[in-house]
Amino acid sequence: MASDFHPKPHMNLARIVITGVGLTAPNGNSLQEFRANLLAGKAGIEWLDVRYMGRLLAGVCHYDPLKYQTRKEVRVGTRAGSISIWCAREALADGGFDMASLPRSRTGIYIGCTEHGNVETENEIYAISKFNYDTKYWSHYHNPRTVANNPAGETSLSLGVTGPAYTIGAACAAGNLGLIHASQMLRLGEVDLAICGGVSESIHTFGIFAGFKSQGALAVNDVPAKASRPFDRARNGIVVSEGGCLYTLERLDDALARGARIYAEIAGYGVNSDASDYVLPNPTRQAECVRKSIEHAGLKPADIHIVNTHATATTLGDIQECEAIRSVFGQGCPETFINNTKSFIGHCMGAAGALELAGNLPSFDDLVVHPTINVDDLDPACALPGLVLNTPARAGRVDTILNNSFGMLGINSTLIVKRFVA
Repeated sequence: MASDFHPKPHMNLARIVITGVGLTAPNGNSLQEFRANLLAGKAGIEWLDVRYMGRLLAGVCHYDPLKYQTRKEVRVGTRAGSISIWCAREALADGGFDMASLPRSRTGIYIGCTEHGNVETENEIYAISKFNYDTKYWSHYHNPRTVANNPAGETSLSLGVTGPAYTIGAACAAGNLGLIHASQMLRLGEVDLAICGGVSESIHTFGIFAGFKSQGALAVNDVPAKASRPFDRARNGIVVSEGGCLYTLERLDDALARGARIYAEIAGYGVNSDASDYVLPNPTRQAECVRKSIEHAGLKPADIHIVNTHATATTLGDIQECEAIRSVFGQGCPETFINNTKSFIGHCMGAAGALELAGNLPSFDDLVVHPTINVDDLDPACALPGLVLNTPARAGRVDTILNNSFGMLGINSTLIVKRFVA
């Protein structure tokens, strides 16, 4: 079924390219380290002591915040803000930007986030509980720490960026939405440089662990590295993780003018909503989102070479996404490989889509597709042609990557990037 997407005649279709990548993941603090661990099958899951709940499995990042922040800045700010600052500055450095000449008023910061503020409120309530809940002990930093725009705001303060800086709340589709929105702002001429992607501080709130546990959707495993196992018959839930990945996006003409290295070009995207359930995914709407992105990119399903799945290792969620993928790609796409990144790093929530895209970008250069790990017994309902399991696969060519990210309340996003050709 064709989508109803039709570009308007006045739409500016300037080519948008990725020129810098900055990230921190549970198994790496740079794209090079992250990619190496994906190809080596190295997961980044560990035990974490969670307030009121004890030891739980989680994806924890181990970057050095003091590389870009003072101790006071780390103390006053939030974990999401700190991750954002790290990723933004790493992306700018990777993109070859001179901080002294950064176009601060023409730079936009668009950061996807699943939720924000829970951590700080939980911490403050816990702190005043030791003083008979006397609010005079409540931190005066609480309000700026908990506003939804905090991660982008902290980043703008750190960089001195005076252009638009705000977060995009789109549940676990937010990482993709950061890039999609940035592309639109660049095409509208609102900014000349966009710092965009997604971040998550989820592991620092016990509420998210408690919520998934109450739903029967929290992963359990005696071996942390084996805990996140999308598509495996023995999968039993989500591993909650923190992380971040931000990109520098520019119009192609600007990138070429400064001699930038180009990782990839934004080819197309799709965003829609299930409008059917608070939590359960809708494979029909997911398939429509994927088709919309492919049509938007001017491609056919057989033109897609890597599909990075959203699959979170919940029993029904994985099956529903596989049903959506099967309905789009069927049996007729022999050059299409399918993989999953959460098997390595767990679910990084608002950062998931941005991190998962990054892990696949090097495939344009090395023609290697990283696998889904921990699949010891493939669920027949998740069997798909081209699914890469446990060891990397070599592709004949990689010209396009399609990245799925879906979220609660039925928000779906699909982003396609392609090999840059001048």
